[in-house]
Amino acid sequence: MPVQDSRTPGRRKSSPGRVVLLVATRKGAWLFHGDGARRTWRVDGPHFLGHVVNHVVLDPRDRRTLLAAAKTGHLGPTVFRSSDLGRSWNEARRPPAFPKAAQGAPGRAVDHTFWLTPGHASEPGTWYAGTSPHGLFRSSDGGETWDPVPGLNDDPTYRAWMGGPQDGTPDGPKLHSIVVDPRDAARLYVGMSSGGVHQSRDRGATWSPLVKGLQVVEDLDPSNVTFHDPHCVRLCPSNPDRLYQQNHCGIYRLDLPSETWVRIGRNMPKRVGDIGFPLVVHPRDPDTAWVFPMDGTSVWPRTSPGGKAAAYVTHDAGRTWRRLDRGLPQEQAWWTVKRQAMTGDSREPVGLYVGTTSGELWASRDEGERWSCVARHLPEIYALEIGERA
Repeated sequence: MPVQDSRTPGRRKSSPGRVVLLVATRKGAWLFHGDGARRTWRVDGPHFLGHVVNHVVLDPRDRRTLLAAAKTGHLGPTVFRSSDLGRSWNEARRPPAFPKAAQGAPGRAVDHTFWLTPGHASEPGTWYAGTSPHGLFRSSDGGETWDPVPGLNDDPTYRAWMGGPQDGTPDGPKLHSIVVDPRDAARLYVGMSSGGVHQSRDRGATWSPLVKGLQVVEDLDPSNVTFHDPHCVRLCPSNPDRLYQQNHCGIYRLDLPSETWVRIGRNMPKRVGDIGFPLVVHPRDPDTAWVFPMDGTSVWPRTSPGGKAAAYVTHDAGRTWRRLDRGLPQEQAWWTVKRQAMTGDSREPVGLYVGTTSGELWASRDEGERWSCVARHLPEIYALEIGERA
């Protein structure tokens, strides 16, 4: 799949409706601008070279504003904002941070902002951020200033469920998978690694756990919410009463008003299993979803099973799964895909995009039937997002 460098002289202006693939990595961020057919990509970057960038998101409400969650060497954890698709960036005046603790009380400090989610379509300028350690923050001015959501951050029950610095989560415990119900700006979902999946019906003032039916690691007590470890939670755009989850202990589906998750990953091939991190839901078909499994055997090497990379798709809400590996390496592919590093667009057919821990960027224009490599030799890819350009 051809890639054109953004420094090529005489490049033409992009036509409306083109896509941009936002790549966050261990050492910076890149923007890949695709043509209307998603056949060629113009690369723009690096941005923030050398900084850890955990997430870059394009605001779908104006299709030109970007937010980037970064951890810089001298500034520490912060959020950057661009109103011109990355041509210029400004740091948030007040990035996500916990309030100063009372004298004698234990304090908390944000190590990094991990997840960014635009607010509801009816609330332009509203954003949510999840941090490590666990914290939920809201901005109402387009990412310039951020305030804690005390209904979760300061609730004593939730504080007890949140993993501490030694909970074993790679890169630290984190709040992620912030989802806003497209029908109701007040209804929110979050995942905590560890600490379970939770919902709010009042913009975060109060919360309730959604962990029924979920398994935990052997010998641990599933009634203790602390032990639940969601990897990625996704809401179906075409049916917001359905959620999918890639979990530390399998792939699950939830159909509201039920609050009990059903493990649909048991139908994956046994030689592959249902352990992984990312999950993508079809924008128009609630029964179709994709995952990218990893080797989840006893030592969790976090590589493609057998060194053979593949996505898997279900078209019947998890009753059956099919392997998608055409074009992907089928030997010596000793990498995996992190929880934010797989995404899809809204085109017909849907385009899928995967970023690997070895710095490769893969794309499919036909819902995973065939894959092509867009870029190699990037730093370790932490997150991918796709957006429609203005």
